[in-house]
Amino acid sequence: MNKDFLFRGGIDELDPAVAELIQRETIRQQDKLILIPSESTVPFAVRHALSSAFHNIYAEGYPLESARKLSQSDILDYAQRLPEYRRKADLRYYKGTEYANLVESLARRRAAELFAANGYSADQLFVNVQPLSGAPANNAVYSALLDVGDTVMGMDLFMGGHLTHGSPANRSGKQYNIVSYGIDPRSERIDYARLLELAKEHRPRLIIGGFSSYPFAAYWQAYREVADAVGATLLADVAHVAGLIAAGVYPNPVGIADVVSFTTHKTLNGPRGAVLITHRRDLARKLDRAVFPGEQGGPHINSIAALAVALRLAASEQFKQLQRQTVVNAARLAEKLAARGWRIPHGGTDTHLLLLDCKSRKGADGTALSGDMAARILDLAGLVVNRQTIPGDTSAFRPSGLRLGAPWITQRGIDEAGIDQLGDIIADLLEACEPYSLMGRIRPLARAKVDFDALLDAQQRSRDLSARLGIDTEDELRSSNSSPYLDEGAEGGVLQILGERAADFLHGALTSDVDALRDGQSQATSLLELTGSLLAAGTVRRLSKQEFHLYLRGNILRARAWLEALSDGLARMDADDVSATLPGPVSIARLPADTLSEIDEPADSPRIAGKITFIGSNRMPAGESGWSPAPLPAFEPPLATTDMLLQTPLHSLHREFGAKLAPFAGYEMPLWYQSVSAEHAAVRESAGVFDVAHMGVLEVSGRGAARFLHSLTTNDVLSLRVGRSQYSFLLDVDGAVLDDLLVYRLAEGRFLVVVNASNNDKIWAWLSAVHECAVMLDREHPQRCIEGRERMQLRDLRAESSGADRRVDIALQGPRSRDILHSLLERTHPGEATRVKLPWSGVMTTQGGWIISRTGYTGERVAYELFLPPDEAADVFRQLVDLGAVPCGLAARDSLRIEAGLPLYGQELAGDMQLNPADAGFGSFVKLYKPFFVGKRAFIKRERSRKHQVSRFVLDARGGRPAQPGDPVVNARGRVVGTVTSCAGDAQGNQVGLALMDRGSRKVGTQLEVYAGSARARGINANKTTIGTRLPVPQPLRIVSRFPKRG
Repeated sequence: MNKDFLFRGGIDELDPAVAELIQRETIRQQDKLILIPSESTVPFAVRHALSSAFHNIYAEGYPLESARKLSQSDILDYAQRLPEYRRKADLRYYKGTEYANLVESLARRRAAELFAANGYSADQLFVNVQPLSGAPANNAVYSALLDVGDTVMGMDLFMGGHLTHGSPANRSGKQYNIVSYGIDPRSERIDYARLLELAKEHRPRLIIGGFSSYPFAAYWQAYREVADAVGATLLADVAHVAGLIAAGVYPNPVGIADVVSFTTHKTLNGPRGAVLITHRRDLARKLDRAVFPGEQGGPHINSIAALAVALRLAASEQFKQLQRQTVVNAARLAEKLAARGWRIPHGGTDTHLLLLDCKSRKGADGTALSGDMAARILDLAGLVVNRQTIPGDTSAFRPSGLRLGAPWITQRGIDEAGIDQLGDIIADLLEACEPYSLMGRIRPLARAKVDFDALLDAQQRSRDLSARLGIDTEDELRSSNSSPYLDEGAEGGVLQILGERAADFLHGALTSDVDALRDGQSQATSLLELTGSLLAAGTVRRLSKQEFHLYLRGNILRARAWLEALSDGLARMDADDVSATLPGPVSIARLPADTLSEIDEPADSPRIAGKITFIGSNRMPAGESGWSPAPLPAFEPPLATTDMLLQTPLHSLHREFGAKLAPFAGYEMPLWYQSVSAEHAAVRESAGVFDVAHMGVLEVSGRGAARFLHSLTTNDVLSLRVGRSQYSFLLDVDGAVLDDLLVYRLAEGRFLVVVNASNNDKIWAWLSAVHECAVMLDREHPQRCIEGRERMQLRDLRAESSGADRRVDIALQGPRSRDILHSLLERTHPGEATRVKLPWSGVMTTQGGWIISRTGYTGERVAYELFLPPDEAADVFRQLVDLGAVPCGLAARDSLRIEAGLPLYGQELAGDMQLNPADAGFGSFVKLYKPFFVGKRAFIKRERSRKHQVSRFVLDARGGRPAQPGDPVVNARGRVVGTVTSCAGDAQGNQVGLALMDRGSRKVGTQLEVYAGSARARGINANKTTIGTRLPVPQPLRIVSRFPKRG
């Protein structure tokens, strides 16, 4: 007998990985309470049909048209149908479809019989069961009945419509002229009179009725009247309520609407697919052709077979009872949540779904709970919902609501009493949430944390409730529905912590200095609650940077739950700082008891190390946190020691090139060579080279370097990868800006820190004092220092003491920079020229020791900085000029950064107004999720009352007096709404600047005025003005986008 090539065996044997995925998903669906209105659990019989042999065949085309009027018994009369197939064939492109014809005909007939209404019998309906889902079904209607560009009316997505009803992101919104209708803002119900007015105004060819999140039934006759009034075709998209319609608990549009579309996998409890029904013969053929071959190829006959099963079940009394109870449960849940104080948009529901307005919950900073954060926190508790836009929202990316549905939980048998319990779980958990905002690049980022014990309580209650409900999957897949996390017994054990951020995670979670461990080493440690009380003591052992074993002598179950919640990042970890979040995520698993023998605890290992922060540390007395209670002194910046101007290694070259020199930050520096405008244009159009060797270049190295910089700077140094750089700030303990800087990670334990020339001595003194534990870092805990100082070193790479490692900075900026740098490296470092294709913020080190980064402060994306030995700097600068770079001075650097919207220390940062990064519009570089950085408390306190931010402006009139720092910006009523911080000319002769503005005056396009040069203007005495007196005249100013768009 010939050997075949059939794969025999079960999925457990042939693909255990996918088998496990299926098992895990099955358990998830069993254990969780799924409240997504568009999901349901498909009966086992439907799933069986879905995996049948019908999956194996192609069947492009349709059954015979005459089969539409056959009864179910006639369709299944094999003695008649099979000879008919052999004699007449069918409308398919493939043979072997005789049974595909029968099962598709059966599904069509069952759908016709189930949905026949409004005076139309099943024989009068034309049904297509081939669409693969709702979107292809609706697109087929568009293709069949419309031309591209035709006008379509559909419900606004934000008010309950669907993506395919005209969303700009969808094909419907891109190819057709969409007119959206909505709801009355007072009643939050559809205003059918207004719908008629819109239709008469816009004369659509197609009107769509149907919704994805509007919780009340449609009035189909009103839709019909509107469509008839303007000669439009009416499409009823009832995807979400098809099951309710089949059971008679929702109005049936068949026979009223010209076309009815619905998906089969929502309330209909069928397989994924869709159905089109029309009573109009003139549309039926068009719809069939639009589905195939218009929208898709061969139908999924296995899905159609499964649909036939689902339609049979939908005709049963059990199904009708299910849908009736679904509506009752949804209404009960809405009433329960409303009684708990939550606003229910639209005032309730008479369908299977309801909405919840999360804005009812606000945090201390005024942030409202977002739909996204609420959905994520509920999911952790075993309650699966989806975020949802509600009336009043302006972006689908920032929904403020939740959409809750009763279909799945009703299938599982939940009743009114269970719904009341469910409502309390939801309300209790959401009320335990604390919303807050992080600083985003464009707008604040809404976040939320939840109380850990409230989360555990919700998990337990939801699992208990789920355990009482029915399932139809294999018993052996059922997981334990009793959560062990509230068990606070004395049992100890070992946890395995795995992940890329495992070391950083445990260092922040535990009381000991985890950073100090090397592979194979152990230390005594403790895990605290956020209140500072002991949860468990034990030992931590490092196997590698990505794997640790944590032995705890008690409360192992709660400890595991606490660590998992901290890894998820949604449980509050600091009683005083809601934004604090540990690095992560990590994987946490309990290990067998015999793992204990692998762990040893050094006798001299302190259980609580002197650390700047760890969980619970802010609630511990000073004497118990590992530090002496004696406070450290405040930092005092050093005074200047000399008035003598310094020179960079390129000074003689500047004189040779004819530069205009002037004092700047203690150095004699070139302001310009030819002209500011020419040098500005060179950078934008070609390439310019700058001497920035006056900038401070510091090195922080060693195993403690990352922790040191992470605790001092506002950005996330721990997440900075080798070969990348980040922009950041140094703040003092009161939140004032010490400097803005760039941090480059050259190796795992080696960082380059570039600071402003004017701040070099101050920053070196600050870093040195912090390194020596000689200055206060936190007014609330003035005795604390940064741990690991003994494991790191500081060096000033411009100082003579750095010897051969000395480095100074040259900046090469502009669109031709890469080509010029490539040519330079071909001369100086053959074989490394191709490496200059760095990503933005990337950094590399050449074999000769040059450090090259793709960074700069001109706004150019093709930009480089070269950190070179001082004795090579002048020669490299000259070679860059020979290769085509234009030498540029500091005046052009200033005009370029102003045009690019970038802040400068002393003007948009610090300065007379003591502006901080948020004032400057660069708050996104302040990572408030870090548990600690110097100045964080003060920064947050100031942020709560901040009402200003820097904006970019253009002076509309050319040839006028340039604006100067300090000049007032006024509105049309003469009210001062801003203060100029910087202004310079661009290559086109426009005056472009930055100004600190009231929030209400920052909108792009706002027309204002500025009193340019006001510091030099004479005061006005109204009593002494006469004819001929000259008064200051403001110049027109226009707010523009903070960062210019460039091609």
